[in-house]
Amino acid sequence: MKRSVLTRYRVMAYVTGVLLVLLTLGVIAKYVLDIDGASGFTSVVGIAHGWLYIVYLVFAFDLGAKAKWPVKRQIWVLLAGTVPTAAFFVERKVTRELAARLTDETPVTAKV
Repeated sequence: MKRSVLTRYRVMAYVTGVLLVLLTLGVIAKYVLDIDGASGFTSVVGIAHGWLYIVYLVFAFDLGAKAKWPVKRQIWVLLAGTVPTAAFFVERKVTRELAARLTDETPVTAKV
């Protein structure tokens, strides 16, 4: 597995996580605090999160397939983008695990 597969998953995990936190704050501002302009903010962030979550799903699925994860683990990682802040914790755990495997798999090349 290439390091770039892990990197693009990590980027999308952070983007999805930040947008979901912003969306949650927007919903609280809209429905609980009744702040003007929160409706427009929630709409924009909600649409952005929805589209980028699909990209996150593709990258997370690709990572899971290349890492040869069991289905249960794959679903756990895919759903992390739906719970506010969960993407950050899952990304950290996945990165620690796979970074260790990547350093073990890195071929040693001789420099001439």
